[in-house]
Amino acid sequence: MGEDATAADVSEDAFLGGALRLAQPKSGHRGGLDAVLLAASVPAQAGDTVLDLGAGVGTAGLAVLARVPQTRALLVERDARLMTLAAHNIAANGMEARAEVLCCDIEAPGGAQGAGIDQASVDHVLANPPFYAAGQVRASPDAGRKDAHVQATDLGGGLARWCAFAAGAVKAGGTLTLIHRAEALVDVLAAMDGRFGELSVRPIQPRPGEDAIRVLVQGRKGSRAPLTIAPGLTLHGPTGSDYLPEIEALLRAPRAL
Repeated sequence: MGEDATAADVSEDAFLGGALRLAQPKSGHRGGLDAVLLAASVPAQAGDTVLDLGAGVGTAGLAVLARVPQTRALLVERDARLMTLAAHNIAANGMEARAEVLCCDIEAPGGAQGAGIDQASVDHVLANPPFYAAGQVRASPDAGRKDAHVQATDLGGGLARWCAFAAGAVKAGGTLTLIHRAEALVDVLAAMDGRFGELSVRPIQPRPGEDAIRVLVQGRKGSRAPLTIAPGLTLHGPTGSDYLPEIEALLRAPRAL
């Protein structure tokens, strides 16, 4: 794995019932349910190229490749250590011909073209942006977790830069799918406004009758269709910690939501 991915601080974990095996840091931000739900929501088909923004070790982007044959992925990440792990994961899963990693700060000037990504060159973009603005929460002392969870500036401005980056890279008719905190929905919709239409919002709630904690939001470039609220997802039953069958199925095999 290289000097930045030693056995002492990296775990090898199975995802999607073993269809995907990923090396990731034992501490800091780790791939989990959010990434699996995000990947399952991307409407990719054979022959498509997907762009995973802030890819980390590649969990969401590679999960799309595991589900849809003959797709390709470009994993964009600024953290050198996570990039090393993402490159390792591509090779470990036999996806060298289908995926590559690009070092890029999504919030830097220049957007997708400044990063060397051809304009309107990908079919779908997926993103799990930082959930909080600087100063909104107490930042983790772990640098990787902090970068994954906290925007360098205000939340709305950061989201707008992520959405602008996506809009520059995706083809007309292509999609952007992202996952975020439910209470940030207003900021997400504002960031996508004017860049993506046909917006679909899917709430995710822990248990029946409880408020949503996440939203999956998808938009289509160039569409003027109105916003819709998709059927919500419930993770657990009224009691206990087991996932409901629909969620368990997504965790146990490469499936579409």
